[in-house]
Amino acid sequence: MIRTIPHLVDAAAADMPDKVWLRFEDETYTFEQARERIGKAAAALAASGAGPGDLVLTAPRNVPEHLFTWLAVGYLGAIVVTANPRSSEAELAGLAAQTEPRVVVTDDEVPALGDVPGAASIPLAGLFADQWAGVEGTGPAGEDDPVVLIPTSGTTGRSKLVTQTHRAYVMAGEGFPWWMELTADDRMMTSLPLFHINAPAYTVLGSVAARAGVVLLPRFSASRFIDDARRHGATEFNAIGAMLEILMRQPERDDDADNPLRLAYAGPAPPRARHLEIEERFGLRIVSGYAMSETPYGTIWARGTRPYGTLGSIRQHPELGVVNEGRVVDGELQLRNPAVMRGYWGMPEETAQVLLPDGWLRTGDLVEQNADGTYTFLGRLKEVIRRRGENVAPAEIEEALADHPDVHEVAVVGVPSELSEEEIKAFLLVADPAEADLAAIREHAAASLAPFKVPRYVEAVAELPHTPTGRIAKHQLSRERNDHEVDFDAARAAGR
Repeated sequence: MIRTIPHLVDAAAADMPDKVWLRFEDETYTFEQARERIGKAAAALAASGAGPGDLVLTAPRNVPEHLFTWLAVGYLGAIVVTANPRSSEAELAGLAAQTEPRVVVTDDEVPALGDVPGAASIPLAGLFADQWAGVEGTGPAGEDDPVVLIPTSGTTGRSKLVTQTHRAYVMAGEGFPWWMELTADDRMMTSLPLFHINAPAYTVLGSVAARAGVVLLPRFSASRFIDDARRHGATEFNAIGAMLEILMRQPERDDDADNPLRLAYAGPAPPRARHLEIEERFGLRIVSGYAMSETPYGTIWARGTRPYGTLGSIRQHPELGVVNEGRVVDGELQLRNPAVMRGYWGMPEETAQVLLPDGWLRTGDLVEQNADGTYTFLGRLKEVIRRRGENVAPAEIEEALADHPDVHEVAVVGVPSELSEEEIKAFLLVADPAEADLAAIREHAAASLAPFKVPRYVEAVAELPHTPTGRIAKHQLSRERNDHEVDFDAARAAGR
């Protein structure tokens, strides 16, 4: 079997041409109709100059046309560069200067993505004009050829562009339905962005591999999410960051559990009590896992297990068997598998820092390996706080604080200390910051933490900043002292 995206899509279109695959608002596309649209887009891109190894820059919104374009690039052996459509003009210009694309797909809804010097431009709508007859065949791409560059940091300077291959995406698509126990009868729903890896690799290609349906939502709307699942008959969705918690903050309805959803994939896992509470309210089962842009093969709860609070165990392939290895070196999780990225585009030094000569990928994540083979997440290596001579992982403190019923989301960071090293500050997302009992919340967390891990500073907030992929944007949190935080060391010294 040849593991390229065109081979995977063409096999599904040949197997079930008339089955409705994609649902978007009031639109539907069968596998065959989707293949025809992909072919048109591929022909238009080829006419614009895109060929094997060329870069195609696009800022994909969650609409069918962008999804078809993303898939079409692979039929040419070209490489798609996926930018965040909400990027500023300067960010998009920086990314274009870094990548020097051959073709740019413009979009009236993304005005910041304009003409790029040296690149041909084609409007999104122009990719599907009647003049394009489409392309036949699976194209020149090989399994280990790059198919997408994923920006992982700001693009006003030089972004780290994860170079991922056809093999990595297809293996993710083949693995995800098996890990989640999905079949051709399921409809997988995503509101996650097409410019990242989760939606294209797991939901889109997972549905293709399983011959299941896929529901594409324009964006995540907590107030409409469950109703969207009902409307489209969705049975599974993927959640990252605070999505589940945001859903739980919606007003409860008597029919919350009256929906077709049966499964949700979530990373990271909520604490056990909250995990069960979410499942009961919405009538579904949550499976937790861990992966990253650098490899979609990370960890997941093994089928039939419920290792609450963990990342699960090392993911394997449903047909190829054991293809993924994991090890912990100095507390850091390292992975080795055929779906590891080729590197950061044009950045050999940065690549060498994370890709070891023997094929191991340094994830930068600190974990603890448990006796049952699962892993518990402790924090990011670069986020470790050095306090009072001890290394402190923010994730452990965040879990302890999040266990309090008044806390909806937490971010823990290191802040400057007047002595040396750092102090610990916690930002707590609560319903009413003015009424929050920060002392009680801190005391609750302290019961399960060593004293040196208990935050000195605590601040209640009405919202926390997030990246486009749903993770808390800790770099946007102020490390400066302010009037809204409580300094518990000062309060103790004052006898309060």
